[in-house]
Amino acid sequence: MKFNNKLILLVIILVPSFYKAQGFQVNLQGQKQQAMGGAGTALIMDGAALFYNPGGACFLNKNEINIGVTPVFAKSAFLDANTNKTAETKSPVGTPFAAYGVFGLKDSSSLKFGLAVYTPFGSTVQWEDNWMGRFALTRLELKVFFFQPTISYKINSKLGIGAGFVYSYGKVNLQKDIPLIDNNGNYGHATLEGKASGLGFNAGIYFAPTKKLTIGLTYRSQVNMKVRDGTATFKVPASLSENFPNGKFTSKLPLPQVATLGFGFKATNKLDLALDINFVGWKVYDTLAFDYENNTSSLLDTKSARNYKNTFAFRCGANYKITKNFNACLGMAYGITPVQNGYVTPETPDANRINYTAGLGYFFGKQFRVDASVLFTALKRKDTNIETNLSGTYKTNVIAPGIAALYIF
Repeated sequence: MKFNNKLILLVIILVPSFYKAQGFQVNLQGQKQQAMGGAGTALIMDGAALFYNPGGACFLNKNEINIGVTPVFAKSAFLDANTNKTAETKSPVGTPFAAYGVFGLKDSSSLKFGLAVYTPFGSTVQWEDNWMGRFALTRLELKVFFFQPTISYKINSKLGIGAGFVYSYGKVNLQKDIPLIDNNGNYGHATLEGKASGLGFNAGIYFAPTKKLTIGLTYRSQVNMKVRDGTATFKVPASLSENFPNGKFTSKLPLPQVATLGFGFKATNKLDLALDINFVGWKVYDTLAFDYENNTSSLLDTKSARNYKNTFAFRCGANYKITKNFNACLGMAYGITPVQNGYVTPETPDANRINYTAGLGYFFGKQFRVDASVLFTALKRKDTNIETNLSGTYKTNVIAPGIAALYIF
């Protein structure tokens, strides 16, 4: 049985990224906004304003509770450039959700309080057994939750400001095979799992210079997720167990800052238009480092280059009131990937993408509304990873239907 310490360090310890814009970055925080391509910074339609623009939440006329979920069905395939063989994912359905509550002392109050709980990052990727990239990844499960208490204040009939404190909590489980074979012909296996937390904020300004035009500006800060007591577990041949001891590890995972400029336009009494421009600060994610509690000659602390770049996303949509209680939405978004050539990995093989969205909403009386949306996108990316040498073409299709219930009181 032969092995190479450098190779093992490369494909086991240099754990790939846990998230990527547009991949693990989940832009599904409100059904009406989702149906409009994810634009909502300058159109205040419901409690999801706590996420899209805290400065506009104070313009909601009533108190409300809004809860929604968007199941994500994603399927990826990889065509290996060397063998011309294909492998596919068998990932479970993702369930990102968002819940909002907005409250004021009275309907006309200029001061509103809110609480938002949502999932801005998260994914589960499961590749088929024994696929050609199993030494890079077999499974990745990431869950990140943001808790955001918020204050929004209406300065006058045209201007509002708001801000929210963010506490983030997450879990990660990453698995991959090890290029070591036991006497029964089974490869070794590595599992890294842990819990992480971080702090940040979300702030925004809402401005209505005319009756038809509204402008929004928001900033969501970078959040540094810190894994302090992660657990590394290695399943290797007994003769090598001392080279790969189980134990703790620490790491830092930066979630990027996002600045958004949004415009809303009331084209007619029935038609509203929206445009959002997102700047996402992914450049902060240039290195992924792991500090292992138990080091050996085969298991050393590592730093792995990621070299992400800052990027933009453009989102636009329309909301049309068909009747007093019934509306329809259409939207589109274009996102530029931060992943440079040579750094594409099988966790979420990212590429420039176009999202197509649509949705419907209906009021049952004056206090209860149901909104539904659907998103579809297809990705394709060809690359050779400079660390693992995994070379080929990734194709991914995603469909995400969602539904939300809103209660106004």
